[in-house]
Amino acid sequence: MDKRSYGFFMPPVTIMGVSCLEDISEYIQSMGLRKALLVSDKGLVQIGLTKKVTDLLDKLNVAYAIFDEVHPNPTVSNVKAGLVALRNNQCDFVVSVGGGSPHDCAKAIALVATNGGSIVDYEGINKSAKISLPLIAINTTSGTASQMTRFCIITDEARKVKMAIVDWHVTATIAVDDAELMVAMPKALTAATGMDALTHAVEAYVSITATPVTDCIALKAVELVALYLRKAVENGNDMKAREMMTYAEYLAGMAFNNASLGYVHAMAHQLGGFYDLPHGVCNAILLPVVSEYNAKVVPKRFADIAKAMGENIQGLSVEEAADKAITAIHKISTDVGIPRGLRELSKFDKKDIPTLAVNALKDACGLTNPKQASLEEIQDIYKKAI
Repeated sequence: MDKRSYGFFMPPVTIMGVSCLEDISEYIQSMGLRKALLVSDKGLVQIGLTKKVTDLLDKLNVAYAIFDEVHPNPTVSNVKAGLVALRNNQCDFVVSVGGGSPHDCAKAIALVATNGGSIVDYEGINKSAKISLPLIAINTTSGTASQMTRFCIITDEARKVKMAIVDWHVTATIAVDDAELMVAMPKALTAATGMDALTHAVEAYVSITATPVTDCIALKAVELVALYLRKAVENGNDMKAREMMTYAEYLAGMAFNNASLGYVHAMAHQLGGFYDLPHGVCNAILLPVVSEYNAKVVPKRFADIAKAMGENIQGLSVEEAADKAITAIHKISTDVGIPRGLRELSKFDKKDIPTLAVNALKDACGLTNPKQASLEEIQDIYKKAI
C-alpha cells in the first residue's frame, strides 16, 4: 500500500464569478490593511484595468502606490525595484493585477519583504522561513493560475535562467477571478494562456505525485479547455466561454499546485529565460512533443486525457487512445493559432539546445515528470519541437 501523505495548497480565500471584483472590499476592511503596493504593467494601466482596482481602494479610503514596471517575464531586477517601491511607500500589503507576470513579481516582492535577502535565495522548494506580506491577486488572464499557486517564476538575468520558487509562503491571501476583467485579452494572449492552462492540467495528471483529488480536477480542466478555448479565442466577448476558461484555469492551477508539473514547464522555462519568449506559447509548442515522450510510460493516463478532450476511444488499444490525445492537443493548438514549432519563434537558435537542455534538467518542475530523461533525450525533445 502507498504510504505517502499529501498536503493540499491553495489560497485561504478565492472570489470567483462575473463582476466579483467588488466583493474584495469586505475582506480588505476586515484585515485592517493600510496601504497597498499595486503591482501591474504599463499596458494594463493604459487600458484602464488597474483603475478598476484603484477606484475600489479609493472607495475604501485605502492608500496605494503603483508599481507598473513588471516585464512580461519578471526579473530579479524587477523584484528589487518593487521592493524599493514597497519600502519607500511604507506599504503593508500587495495587490497584483494582471496575469502570471504581475502575480509572480508581486509574490516575490511580498516574500522577500518578510524574509529578507534576494529572491535568488529562494530558488527551489520551500526555502523561506516566514509567510509573505498579505497579497491580493486579481487575475486578468485564464492561463497561468499564478494568482492561486505556490509557484513563483522569476528570470535571473545574470544566468539567463527562469528560477522556479515553489513555496507555500508565496500563496496569495485572496485570489480574485472575475471573467469581466478578461474580456480585454487579445486573441493571441487568450490562446497562449489557454494552452498554458491545458499544459498545467495534462502535466498534473501524468505527474508522479498525482492524487485522486488532483486527478479529478485536472481532467475537468482538460474537458473545459477542449470545450471553451476555441470559443474564447474566436469571440472575446463570449462571457460563458470566458467564465468557463476561468474555471478551467483555476482547476488546472489547483491540480498542478499540488501534483506539480513536468518537462514541458522545465523546458519552457529555459526558452523564456534565455530568449525572453512568451511562456504560454513555449508550453503549447512543447506540450505535444513531451506528451509523446511521456505517453510511452503512462499511456493509460493519456487515454484518459483523450476521453476528457472529447475523443472517441471506444475499441482502441490504450496506446492508440494515447495517440488520440496527442493528436487532439496538436489540433487545439493549431486551431487557436499557436506557432507550429520553435522555428517560428524569431529568437530561437538551435545551437543553444545543449545549454537549454542542461538547464532544463536542473529545473524543479522536471522532478515529477513520469519518466526521468537523459540530457540527450531532452535535447532530442527540443529538436523535435523545432
